[in-house]
Amino acid sequence: MQAKVSRSRPTESQEVVGRVMDVVNTTREEALRIETDRLTSLSTHPVETVPHSSPLVSSLASVGRKITTALAHATQSETVLVEIAALLGEAYGVQACIISNQGEPYSKSLTAWFAKTHLSANQQGEILANYGMIQAATLERSSLFVSDLNLSEINSISKALPIRGVLSLPTQFQGHINGVISLLTAQAHRWSDLEIETLTQVVDHIAIALTQLTLQRKVAKQSQSQALLREVSIAIQNSVDVPQIQVMVLEGLARTLEIDRAFVLRTKFWDPRHSLRAKSDRVPKARVMIDSEWNRDPIEVDESETPLSQSFWITDCAVCQSAFLSPAKFFAFSNSGKFPSNLETAPIFDAEKMPALLLVPLESKNRLLGFIALQQKEPRAWQPEEVELVELVSAQISTAIIQTETLRQVESLVEERTAQLQQSLELQAKLYEITRKQIEKLREMNQRMDEFLSTLSHELRTPLTSMMLAIRMLQQANLSPDRRQQYLNILEQQCAQETNLINDLLALQELETKQVAFQLQQVDVKELMADLSNSFNQRWSSKGLTLELELPKRLPLLNTDLTSFNRILLELLTNAGKYADPNSMVYLQVMPQPGQQMKFSISNIGSAISEEELPHIFDKFRRCQGMTQNAVPGTGLGLALVKSLVQHLNGTIEATSTEMEGTQSYETCFTITLPQNLEIVEV
Repeated sequence: MQAKVSRSRPTESQEVVGRVMDVVNTTREEALRIETDRLTSLSTHPVETVPHSSPLVSSLASVGRKITTALAHATQSETVLVEIAALLGEAYGVQACIISNQGEPYSKSLTAWFAKTHLSANQQGEILANYGMIQAATLERSSLFVSDLNLSEINSISKALPIRGVLSLPTQFQGHINGVISLLTAQAHRWSDLEIETLTQVVDHIAIALTQLTLQRKVAKQSQSQALLREVSIAIQNSVDVPQIQVMVLEGLARTLEIDRAFVLRTKFWDPRHSLRAKSDRVPKARVMIDSEWNRDPIEVDESETPLSQSFWITDCAVCQSAFLSPAKFFAFSNSGKFPSNLETAPIFDAEKMPALLLVPLESKNRLLGFIALQQKEPRAWQPEEVELVELVSAQISTAIIQTETLRQVESLVEERTAQLQQSLELQAKLYEITRKQIEKLREMNQRMDEFLSTLSHELRTPLTSMMLAIRMLQQANLSPDRRQQYLNILEQQCAQETNLINDLLALQELETKQVAFQLQQVDVKELMADLSNSFNQRWSSKGLTLELELPKRLPLLNTDLTSFNRILLELLTNAGKYADPNSMVYLQVMPQPGQQMKFSISNIGSAISEEELPHIFDKFRRCQGMTQNAVPGTGLGLALVKSLVQHLNGTIEATSTEMEGTQSYETCFTITLPQNLEIVEV
């Protein structure tokens, strides 16, 4: 099978070969070179000598340029290897040219060219099947020049092969052997210096093509692996049946790893409590059954044969026993000689026909669910990236199995429950969701702990520093009454700031720990909005701000906690006035919503809130970038307190910051949605 790589490009080594070919093309007397240890054996046996006529010399000399051109213009490395093999075979006039790829010992890695005559299809197949002997001899001797295989003492190569002449060299890239190139003739042939030197020069090109081939195959396998993992994840998310997921996994592994057989085994324990791995030295009573299977070659299956008939006890298989007793994550056997020999192996593994085996347990929390087994007809060294892929897929299948088993148990319980238990199940789901969110919040708080402590320390120490300075100044005996009053005002102001900070922190703690009780009462929204408008219009007069109310003609009463609701509006209006452009409008809009809800929208025109900061503006001590540098007062607790109060009233809050057309200003809007009747929501 021919391997595939990415498109090759001309390199400096290819240009060097072109120049070498020019030297080779110069006229010189070609000397015949025969291995010294073959001279005696060949002296009485006539060997066919191919005269190097001018066309042959010219053909060999142009091989380098042709290969360079092929490397430069080929779109696939597979095509490059085929073209190189054909170029060499035709130039040398041999019956076969074979290129093997040592970079991927676990894949079919032979690219072969055969002349249209001389060798039948059966003979070609025989050569390919036994090419490993030629390859091994080449690697052992660093090169292989055999004029007549029948007279050679190389016993490792079968004399029954339909070839006699062999010219074979290994290819190297960055000091590592990555392949073998072999020229084969059906008749005895004396290899000349020109033929050997020409092949020596082109091996660098072949080495580059093989390296590119290996890289492309690795990239392709990585892409296939990622696609398989993504496909399985999507299937699990969409709750696809486990058998379909298993078939998908086996087909994907077979396609990616080029294996001959794959199957999923499930274990059924006599006592489920004994399903934990590596907890004792005794193998429990358990049955292993084939749950899903994939074969490269179609197999005739007896219709009467069921997975149960192919099952076996775990005590009857040495491989499965080792997998259960050992905490290892996988078990790889490159050939049949590596299998455990103390006990028999289950017949389904069939070590003689499938000598290579990779077994990965399916487990969840150390509970053995089964195995994924991959097999190969030929010995195979399982690569780390292959094992890692199977482990990841095994984890996904285990998750799908657990999810399916859990779902079946839940469905069984739901069927047995009456309609009265439905509400209890929903409540449990809500409690679970609340717990999960609390855990996520705790994790987030741990990550922000350093920032929180740093900000809190700053907010506490800064007022204290001002207070200490004011106290020291007050201790001076000759201090004037005006200066004394000024420092007393500083003390009072900073003390009030500290008190407000502590009160806000305590309020946040009470809200987060759900220690605040509701004090429900009927609220006339229009009347409350009018009071707020008068208060803030007076407060903002120095800045030129105006509070604009947008209320419907008919507005129902709001049954809620007035203290919390009033604090929310005060904090948001204060925040809007703080960041609004001078002489602009602040809008407060009230809109009844379907489903017994009421929406409040507060917007101002001013500086922007960036997209990166917008999701975090409700965090404690979180202030937008530039506020501290611009000396905008604040502790970063106002919006955090607003969000907690909104949640306390079973409402939601959202914030947006949108650029206004034709200006450099942004409209920042906070939207709150509250239940119209909090008492009904709580009940």
